[in-house]
Amino acid sequence: MEFKTIAEMFLKVTEKFPDKILFSEKVDGEWVGDTGQEVFEMVKNASYGLASLGIQPKDPVSILSTNCRRWAYSDYAIATRGATSITVYPTLIASQVQYIVEHSDSRLIFAQDQSQMEKVVEIMGQCPELKAVVYFDETLSYDEENIISFNELMEKGKAFAASEDAYDYKAEALKVAPEDILTLIYTSGTTGNPKGVMLKHSNLVSNMLSANARLRLDENDALLSFLPLSHSFERLVDYVGTHVGASITYAEGMDKVIDNLKEVEPTMAVSVPRLFEKMYAGVQAKFAGGSFIKRKIAAWAVKTGYKYVEARNANQLTPKLIKRKNLADKLVFSKVQALLGSRFKLFASGGAPLAADIGSFFDAAGIKILEGYGLSETSPVITVNPPEDFRFGTVGPPIDGVEIKIADDGEILSRGPHIMHGYYKDEAGTREAINEEGWFHTGDIGIIVDGYLKITDRKKNIIVTAGGKNIAPAPIEGALIMNKYFEQALVHGDKRKFISAILVPNFTEVGAWAAENNITDTTPEALCENEQVYDMLMGVVEEVMKDFSSYEAVKKIIILPKEFSVEDGTFTPTLKIKKRVVEERYKAKLDALYE
Repeated sequence: MEFKTIAEMFLKVTEKFPDKILFSEKVDGEWVGDTGQEVFEMVKNASYGLASLGIQPKDPVSILSTNCRRWAYSDYAIATRGATSITVYPTLIASQVQYIVEHSDSRLIFAQDQSQMEKVVEIMGQCPELKAVVYFDETLSYDEENIISFNELMEKGKAFAASEDAYDYKAEALKVAPEDILTLIYTSGTTGNPKGVMLKHSNLVSNMLSANARLRLDENDALLSFLPLSHSFERLVDYVGTHVGASITYAEGMDKVIDNLKEVEPTMAVSVPRLFEKMYAGVQAKFAGGSFIKRKIAAWAVKTGYKYVEARNANQLTPKLIKRKNLADKLVFSKVQALLGSRFKLFASGGAPLAADIGSFFDAAGIKILEGYGLSETSPVITVNPPEDFRFGTVGPPIDGVEIKIADDGEILSRGPHIMHGYYKDEAGTREAINEEGWFHTGDIGIIVDGYLKITDRKKNIIVTAGGKNIAPAPIEGALIMNKYFEQALVHGDKRKFISAILVPNFTEVGAWAAENNITDTTPEALCENEQVYDMLMGVVEEVMKDFSSYEAVKKIIILPKEFSVEDGTFTPTLKIKKRVVEERYKAKLDALYE
């Protein structure tokens, strides 16, 4: 199937798969879906509906919603109208939504439900270009003429199609040019206002085709979509799935992902390392909670799995080792694989570095995780590990058409058809990000080993101690959260005499240890204030730090009773810790460590 724009891709896919269910979600406890023909009719009517409300080609239109069918249908309605979609994270507060809607000059906004509509109603008066609102939840009702439901939008579209103003929907959609701006994605920066990344149709089309040359999805695949569609990673992979005719099912939410994996039985999903870390911790806790015999069997299976992977990668498999691995699968790993359903083939991981030990564990368990790398500014994929030769600790080689090189200061640069058009209303920022030769400065530090890219850390995250030592915090943080006693870690020490860390314990494990040591109050707050617990955790940190040089080793710690989260402003919507925010919030405690 050949196409040059997302609008053309949508038309061809829905025409090729008219009777296949392409998009599904759970409604009132049941999974329901729409066929290609049904999707085409809804998107066509919604696109006509946009025209009836005065939305012209190239006009900006925002989407404020979690992942659902109508998110996708709104996106395709905007694309086939030739307009530009503005994706807004549903976790943002009203003032942040206002900045994006106002800065992007959005003419209309799609909003999901009551909670999102409350934000929109609050900001409408401050967004002079915003003329209309369309909400997804049909149980809502508003008196204002310019606030309508998605069903009403489609009805307006039907009426418009029958009017003298009507145009040929397919013909107009095919007029959309590869160089037209498909979307603005506002980056979730840790400081300052986010920047609007302008991506053309050609950016996304080239990236999805090259990414799928590596992933090799086809119409027999099924994807579970749960990372935010407002971010480029999930959106790109969903485009990849859609263009080959794979089915897309939207998870009920991040807290339901494991349940939904078992119910939907997809063949693939994309995630960030946080999910794998939680799955790994859960599996390890289950192993540890078994009887003596079960713990022994689990330990043997894991050891066998590691040996199998090592021998497979070296082309040194023996019949004896294969037989032992089959037994390990039957006794132990089949239970881990059952978490993902019977058809599952692979995860694609991005957004942050995946600890090599976690990747190796799941590989030993027969679950493939392909780590990749990219940014919103790169549409987003730069590199992905190939399924037949993936290497943990790396993010793989570049996909087709993408160039990378390492600058003199270690920064990763990339060039190719995937590089953004620029930052919206920010020519100076664009010139700073993309040099005259077309190389985009990623802000990440890395090295290339045998053609495979290895990320060391974010350039701005590199710690320079008072003694002049350069330290990458990511490997230290990764080692800490691999330990069963820690959930989250943030390493601190820029311009300081030594390295410290802010840690969120795994309170299930710490609570169990406390109970065994006659500590009666095992609430998170009490555990964090208990000197005996602090000393134990400090001892664990010292043990973990034996793998690091003395100047890299964490010398003191702060323990917190609550996980970092999007809701409290310490996580980005893509589940990365906002380092500057956390350091400012706990500045007094950090300063006290160095007094």
